[in-house]
Amino acid sequence: MKYILTLLLITFIGLSSPLAQAQQLDLQQAKAQLSEAKEKGLVGEKTDGYLGVVESTEVAEQIVKKINEARRTEYTRIADENDIAVADVELVAGKRAIEMTKSGLYINVDGQWQKKP
Repeated sequence: MKYILTLLLITFIGLSSPLAQAQQLDLQQAKAQLSEAKEKGLVGEKTDGYLGVVESTEVAEQIVKKINEARRTEYTRIADENDIAVADVELVAGKRAIEMTKSGLYINVDGQWQKKP
């Protein structure tokens, strides 16, 4: 009986984690959970300026989708204002995001996920 209660408690605590909750996230919620998702190895930065899913969970997918939508909108705005291609903005943003990623977090280089040294 004690064993079952312990398992139930562990399960309940695990489900109360923000990353365990399967709900529709808005952009602000996605931003608020991004650091934790990166620290847990669920999400990483890619060289194309967007986030990618390292380990697929419903919440990780939602975070990536919402933030990438916002990034795409911002990259398009910057490209339009400067009369340059969106792809050029994406590449610069990707390079900067990789450079700013903390050691130990995931980055995607040449199509492969790896922890940044």
